[in-house]
Amino acid sequence: MIKIRKRCVLAVGLSLFLFLASGQAQEKKGPKKSDDRKGKAAAPFGLSDKRGPIHIESDTVEGNQRQNTVTFKGNVIAKQDENTLYANTLVVSSDPNTKRIKEIVATGQVKIVQGERRATSQKATFHQDENKVVLDGEAVLREGENVIRGERVIYYVDEERSVVEGGKGSRVNTTITPPKKE
Repeated sequence: MIKIRKRCVLAVGLSLFLFLASGQAQEKKGPKKSDDRKGKAAAPFGLSDKRGPIHIESDTVEGNQRQNTVTFKGNVIAKQDENTLYANTLVVSSDPNTKRIKEIVATGQVKIVQGERRATSQKATFHQDENKVVLDGEAVLREGENVIRGERVIYYVDEERSVVEGGKGSRVNTTITPPKKE
């Protein structure tokens, strides 16, 4: 009886997550802003329930209907479109009324990869309603040879704007490499 109950909770939790992550649970807000460098729409940096499905691999997964969360633990790899997130743990929280994803929190050796862009930190939080990503703990952003380091990075997706903060007693460190002459 206990095994059947656990399977039922897991199945419901997984189906809830798959529904939320499929991008059908929420309509997109406004048009994409274009990226003038490549002539195509710029993709947000991180995971979102407003685009394609999120495929997640992990050692274990646990659904908690009372808390409206699905927790993935151990060697987590989450892929969506051209974004890949690596972490020790990934917790997806949903709103109990709307069934939309409220927040995605990745912790432990977090790495986000998107083309030449790379971000690492100890924690990454994707706030869906505010459409922002917060990297906490030894945050490092890299694009090609350009690097910026701080204790905290806040990326406002809709505004395509970021704020990097140093920690107590430390400052933000930036390395910008000019393009090579042809």
